[in-house]
Amino acid sequence: MPPPTGEPKRRRLLALPAVYPCEGISPAPLLASLLSLAADLTRRGGAAGDAFPVLRRGVCHAARIAGLLLAFLEEIHDATSQASLALPASAVLGLTELHVAMQKLRFLLTDCARRGARLWVLVNAGLAAAELRVVLGSVAAALDALPKSVVEASVEASELARLASEQAWRAVPVRPDPGDECAARAVRSILEQFKSGVSPDAEDARRVLEHIGVGTWSDCSEEIAFLEDELRTRTDGATGDDTCSISSDAMLITSLMAFLVYCRVVLFDQIDVNPKADAAAARPAARCPDWIKPDALQCPITLDLMTDPVTVSTGQTYDRASITRWIKAGCRTCPVTGERLRTADVVPNAALRGIIERMLLSNGVSLPDASPAGAGHHRHGALGNTATPLLFGPAAAGAARLAVVYVVAQLATGSTSERRKATSEARKLCKHSVFYRGCLVDANAVPWLLCLLSSTDASVQENAVASLLNLSKHPRGRAALFEAGGVGLVVDVINVAARADARQNAAAVLFYLASDGPEQAEEIGRVPESIPTLVQLIRDGETHRGRKNAMVSLYGLLQCATNHGKAVSAGAVAALAAVLSAVERGDDLAGDAVALLARLTERPAGAQAVLAWPGLVARVVEALATSASSRSGKDHCVALLVSLCRHGGEKVVAMLGRMPGLMASLYTLVADGSPQTCKRARALLNMIHRHYEMGDQPVPPPPASEAGERFVRVL
Repeated sequence: MPPPTGEPKRRRLLALPAVYPCEGISPAPLLASLLSLAADLTRRGGAAGDAFPVLRRGVCHAARIAGLLLAFLEEIHDATSQASLALPASAVLGLTELHVAMQKLRFLLTDCARRGARLWVLVNAGLAAAELRVVLGSVAAALDALPKSVVEASVEASELARLASEQAWRAVPVRPDPGDECAARAVRSILEQFKSGVSPDAEDARRVLEHIGVGTWSDCSEEIAFLEDELRTRTDGATGDDTCSISSDAMLITSLMAFLVYCRVVLFDQIDVNPKADAAAARPAARCPDWIKPDALQCPITLDLMTDPVTVSTGQTYDRASITRWIKAGCRTCPVTGERLRTADVVPNAALRGIIERMLLSNGVSLPDASPAGAGHHRHGALGNTATPLLFGPAAAGAARLAVVYVVAQLATGSTSERRKATSEARKLCKHSVFYRGCLVDANAVPWLLCLLSSTDASVQENAVASLLNLSKHPRGRAALFEAGGVGLVVDVINVAARADARQNAAAVLFYLASDGPEQAEEIGRVPESIPTLVQLIRDGETHRGRKNAMVSLYGLLQCATNHGKAVSAGAVAALAAVLSAVERGDDLAGDAVALLARLTERPAGAQAVLAWPGLVARVVEALATSASSRSGKDHCVALLVSLCRHGGEKVVAMLGRMPGLMASLYTLVADGSPQTCKRARALLNMIHRHYEMGDQPVPPPPASEAGERFVRVL
């Protein structure tokens, strides 16, 4: 069993946990806690109008009982205070049971009023009503178990206890409201139509949404986001006997999510801005307290504010997502100190998270929930990664296909505003869901999205590019892009798109298109402007992400031997040399630049271009020596130098042998590097040693260090 992470698991909706007061508690503090609970319940029940669209009659009845309980408990408190009497110890049992029942009632009211959970509560109205019956029955039983001396502390207390008990027992036959049952039947009917591939009547779906108070596009998205979280909560760690029931629940949840996606796509003409997000955007940026350096709150890897700070074995703190990506990439050193990580485990930095949270809350901004340890869970778009294709039952699959058909029709024939919404929906749907990507490809969305790359509306163009990027992650999507002749159009977008995001996403599309192998890379290289455009983006890109995407895409194109000469002719070496000169050592752009140079030097033309560029080899040697370089970065540096020696001959070997610091770096890598790096470093050392021995010159000795001694032992 894995050790606990210290992060509580989110409570499932309509699960009503309760904590019993400790055994030795005296009646007075128990009464004070009950007063606080009753006041909270009364306040929640006072909003029993629009806040409770489902089970409204039962909630109103529970709110009246909560009001009677508050008055009864206040009367007991006043009566005992005025008479200076203590409650008898025999009252603890009844008050404890009442406390537990009121805790459960608070959870139930919270769930029924929760925004985003309204459709789930509607389809589970029977369960919610059953839970309410049990809870109110427990309230009545607890009141009846109170000692007579407590109940009759005053005439008013006696009357209030009687009324509360009668009201609670009377609520035992609580049932879902007729409107709830009608709306739930409509949902089930619509799901059955989805199974048959039939579009439901729009008015039927609209009436369901009106019943639960979902009136806008953002309300629909909020419901979908909640269901995604609920699905993740139910499926995480599911094993053994729970699998069947969880699978059934998961199938229902994905069906409801698909229903909401269909409603969002078909029923709402505009994408409204969530008021909470709008208000947050309007607030001034959160300021760091004067006694803390702002840099201390930034992740050293991404330089963004940490939302889930964790500490590694060297004592340095990073954002969990960033350091997880770093470790998964094969890097086993601390990015800041360069020390070897003794373990890949990380520890949540609760103190720093608390500081960041207080800073943000003081400016009205909430901190996102911490990611579960080692899971990499993040909030996704509609039907995200949590909804795997296996969970798409007939209803969910039917709803998804109908929604996609509607979106593609809007892409093909819609007005500018309709296309703006349709491209946004396509982008959102295929961002994380493999199933929706397949549906969009099958519905022939790719040619229409390619047509919209030339749109004069910047939003349409950007959403179309992002949609194609997501679809290019699907094998059939890549095939459709090639068949439609989309490579040239994507290259044009890198040059002329109105927004930087569109240009960098278009560059990433080329990476995925080239990922199927050298044949596809060669086909992309046949487009005259493809490689020069990527080189230009590397050289002149406005954003870090754009330049990185261009380098990764160019690296993929160099799978094909014929593309090497084209890259050299387009000035790739000069552009990469400029990157190495401009960025700090250890920056991921520097690592990507070295990797690209290593790939280019595999061919004679690339090696000659690198040797001809002033100072470039010296910068590579410096990158090899710096502790900030990652393990993979050092491997690329050594591979580059080996290729230069292979193509440049003895003259290059002699030049490298004279470079200060290179031999020490190579000895260290032979002793401490990865197996592949060790092999390459040994080969380079052998070349240099052989050159010196043939020329009757003294061989540079290994460094007087622990690494040098280990190297000698290895030899």
